[in-house]
Amino acid sequence: MQTSRNIKLGFIVVFSVFGSVVCSSGYITPGSVAATADAENNPPATAFYVAPTLTPNLSSSGSLASPTARVTENPAASQEAGKSILYAAQSGDSLSVVAAHFGVEESEIASPADIAEGLIAPGQLLVIPDRLGEVSSNVQIMPDSEIIYSPSAIGFDAESYAGIPLGFLSSYRQYLVPEWHNGGNVIEKIAIENSINPRILLSILEFRSNWVLGHPANAGTNLYPIGTDDEMGSGLYAQMVWVSNQLSVGYYGWRDGSLSEYQFVDGTRQQISPELNAGSVAIHYLFSKLYDYEAWLEVVDEREGFPAMHKAMFPDPWVRAAQEEPLLTADLVQPELTLPFFGGQIWSFSSGPHGAWDRLGAQAALDFAPSSNEPGCVVSDQRITAVAGGLVVRTAPGVVVLDLDGDGNEQTGWVILFLHVSSDKQVEEGSWVDRGSFLGFPSCEGGFSTASHLHIARKYNGEWMSAAGALPFELSGWTAKAGSEAYQGFLVRDGETRTACTCGNPDTLISLSSEDPY
Repeated sequence: MQTSRNIKLGFIVVFSVFGSVVCSSGYITPGSVAATADAENNPPATAFYVAPTLTPNLSSSGSLASPTARVTENPAASQEAGKSILYAAQSGDSLSVVAAHFGVEESEIASPADIAEGLIAPGQLLVIPDRLGEVSSNVQIMPDSEIIYSPSAIGFDAESYAGIPLGFLSSYRQYLVPEWHNGGNVIEKIAIENSINPRILLSILEFRSNWVLGHPANAGTNLYPIGTDDEMGSGLYAQMVWVSNQLSVGYYGWRDGSLSEYQFVDGTRQQISPELNAGSVAIHYLFSKLYDYEAWLEVVDEREGFPAMHKAMFPDPWVRAAQEEPLLTADLVQPELTLPFFGGQIWSFSSGPHGAWDRLGAQAALDFAPSSNEPGCVVSDQRITAVAGGLVVRTAPGVVVLDLDGDGNEQTGWVILFLHVSSDKQVEEGSWVDRGSFLGFPSCEGGFSTASHLHIARKYNGEWMSAAGALPFELSGWTAKAGSEAYQGFLVRDGETRTACTCGNPDTLISLSSEDPY
């Protein structure tokens, strides 16, 4: 259905643990219900951008000092009262999100063409009442495709890149259960798990610590390349997971309309310009957590700050983006997907929309718990099945990733993540599977969980797709809807509702029968 509103225009040894997803789970017994919840190589350029005044150093107190270069603030001024804003829709926009960005009601947005209920066509003109006050600069400093594990990341090898300049990262080693990893491999691991572009992780690491192209100027950055906040932890993996999380909060918070302002380390707040893209907001948001407002203005300056450094390390992000974007188009639809278990089995819909890999960022995952006679992390005999035909493009302890377009690239097209899949008898990487094919058994492997269950999430072109967004998660005709908080929510089909719950409520029970549509 469409809405028509016609108008007239005018990188050291560190021990760590595996995994990021944090889940807590119960179990269900036959006839009762359980509870679950989660959790082309590009060599360095011959000349690198160097901005000594913007290179963060550790202060005498051990904290990272702010840069000293200065630029002039240039926020977008609000328009005259009663005026309207002519806005060209961007990739990923929906009517509800645009309304949230501009602080208006959906019904107040007009267009010379019909406005789709789902994703709006990039470039479609929208006329919106101007109720904005002072907002951030509207200068877009980073493409969306440079933030997420998008098609532009195909062929890029962070491990090879990190080895070329023989910087600190090239000799770094870290133990992540169950094996040792070199610095570049740590970056690759974080990138693929979180679906974050490895280029952006490398340039942020270089900007904050000089780990990639050189060596840290201060011994304190050997364990804390990003910062010393307790929340970040120590060592490359923990520090860069923190970075990944902040990028995800910024990117997906802007995508779903839940993020409206930046709050800087000095407590200053600023409303975000609605004309920014998700990639730019991701960078802005990350650095707002590391700098005060005045320093932040210098850091995000596209001519002298971090964006210029990134472009020098990996020329040119906008050229790459022009070849791959828009990542999401108005005609995008989810392929038909079935519930991820055999027909006749009774499972529990245990968690509604929540974090895809970590708790933070895209609320793209749903959880299902199998029937069981035992509580806790006991591998279930219930079988996880493929929701559609595709290529098993990646496996790891607890992880199966299904590539629906079969091109072998996790960065393109529709991809399904299955988490907490037992390694015992798990489907082999490289296998082609049909809809309903066996993938493995539910367990607690992968991340942290208190009971066996399945965590499932979707990606398209490397972007996690919100389970209750403009293209909601649909399984055998059951459509996901969000609750008031993460992990809450519903599945709805033909007037029936299943409510996500960790309470053992019979209303969570769900099964796939011969009468189901797929």
